Amino acid sequence: MFVKRTKLALSTLLSLSVFAPSVTFADSRGFGQNQNSAQASRYDTKTPIRHLVVIYQENVSFDHYFATYPKATNPTGEPGFRSKSGTPRVDNLASENLLTQNPNTNPANGTGAALPFRLDRTQAASADQNHAYTAEQMAYNGGKADLFPLYTGKGTAGGVGSFGTTAQVLGYYDGNTVTAYWRYAQRYAMSDNAFTDTYGPSTPGALEVVSGQTNGMKIIATTQSPSTKETSSAYVADGQGGWTMVNDIDPGYDVCSSTTNQAMMTSRNIGDLLNERSITWGGFMGGFDLTKTNANGTTSCGRSTYSDVVAETVVDYIPHHNWFQYYESTANPTHARPASVSSIGYTYVPGTWKKEPANHEYDLNDFYDVIRAGNIPAVSFIKLPAYQDGHAGYSNPLDEQVGVVKLVNELQKSPEWKDTAVLIAYDDSDGWYDHAFVKPTHGSFDSSADQLDGAGKCGSASAPKGVDGKTVNGRCGPGTRTPLILVSPWAKTNYVSHDLVTQASIVRFIEDNWLNGKRLGQGSFDATAGKIDDMFDFRGTPQTASLLLDANTGDVLAHQISGHHDDSDKKHDEPTYGSGKHDTASNSGSSNTNSLQSLLAAIWSILQNYV
Repeated sequence: MFVKRTKLALSTLLSLSVFAPSVTFADSRGFGQNQNSAQASRYDTKTPIRHLVVIYQENVSFDHYFATYPKATNPTGEPGFRSKSGTPRVDNLASENLLTQNPNTNPANGTGAALPFRLDRTQAASADQNHAYTAEQMAYNGGKADLFPLYTGKGTAGGVGSFGTTAQVLGYYDGNTVTAYWRYAQRYAMSDNAFTDTYGPSTPGALEVVSGQTNGMKIIATTQSPSTKETSSAYVADGQGGWTMVNDIDPGYDVCSSTTNQAMMTSRNIGDLLNERSITWGGFMGGFDLTKTNANGTTSCGRSTYSDVVAETVVDYIPHHNWFQYYESTANPTHARPASVSSIGYTYVPGTWKKEPANHEYDLNDFYDVIRAGNIPAVSFIKLPAYQDGHAGYSNPLDEQVGVVKLVNELQKSPEWKDTAVLIAYDDSDGWYDHAFVKPTHGSFDSSADQLDGAGKCGSASAPKGVDGKTVNGRCGPGTRTPLILVSPWAKTNYVSHDLVTQASIVRFIEDNWLNGKRLGQGSFDATAGKIDDMFDFRGTPQTASLLLDANTGDVLAHQISGHHDDSDKKHDEPTYGSGKHDTASNSGSSNTNSLQSLLAAIWSILQNYV
């Protein structure tokens, strides 16, 4: 009885905001949480960033999109691109003189031996290259990067010249096709030194960006044997009696997953840490809402969209791309819908004891709804419908551009833009040629699957720790280089960062910005990943003027809305930032209020263990 009365009193204090007019923290059940993005704006953060949106795309290497940046060919009939003066040097094929002399002319590549070549917009629909864990290692061949046509290259049937052979893997687009990305790089910032945490395809990359860990795989169903040089599968023995995921497999229990091959992960992910602090977050995927019917009449797991570019109908939702479905704590296997738009981002329906049914997993349409409702979570991971995710074979850079630009334009029109950062990142390289190579800082020594430096060897560094604290195989990396673009009022302008970062660097930024640097543990790469901070400028005034682009061409729209402006118009010279400095809704008592609310929430959490 005492516990129940105490809980009732605490809930009243939390929900009615007795102690102050502006409540900025609440327990995990949502008491006292405001029903709009002002709530996310009042969480204490190290930087002015209150909203992080990670648009997580598929299967592109950095050189595949930026081989000649900032110089485009500009042929007649294609969108033009001319760079700004003072554009910094980028580490790419042009700057390294690899367009006219290239190691992939190696005769070992057979008929695929060739020089890199430009792909135009008519070649946007390309073949899916081999991007398996072992194949990518063999293509890099100990760092020589000279066997891509042999080990990862695939051609398009009927393609002209190199496009029809394994040399297609050497093809690249320029600013006349990936125009929007080149324009974002000019206005904002990007990295030319961002890598996957490990070699391999989509699912390991999806796990790295939310957990920094691919060890601790639990097999739910499989028809496969451990991966080898000759036959790829989803996993390898970690050397400690467990499994490490190295290739794609569907999440366990998802109603849209394969019934014969499924797995779950036993590590923690960033969603767990955000839940502990009652910070709003969500994963938003195209096609996730199984109750919706598309324009072509498809519904449920079969929702699909026709692409004129690839000339086929593509299913919207791909289970093995869904980061958070692999963890019991953050999974929504039935694709349950959220209670309302106002409860999106929360663990519990605000103001009630009811668990929010979606468990932080939503449809992409839900993200557009929260933008319009002013309810953007603090942290959002976005996956576009498959035909727009950039994955060669069923997607392409033109459809990708439409999806990304539409979303970024919408965000720039929102009042929250002034404290938002958008990261456009990738889960893997698809095996597309990229000349950049980083000597592995974490090795792996599976006798068959590891081949970078010869049989059974990927790097010379020690193997990293797995979820149980013991060194494990299957986590060799950094792997392949991918694009990483920052679009934000707080981004440096026309800037290229050369700091080495990986997918787990995004996890680290979230931890540093919202969680006081708390790490996931369990061998996660978040503890050692490089920081993405170099792309930001937190000491000046935010550049809130929008850059609205045409989604089809990537050109700047002629009639843009005027930029949102920082209300305070003051410089932020402090090395770290708290809500008292950047929250226009805060008052002089906000710090004390936060502390009191945190204390009440902590007591509430303890009491949950007794009833």
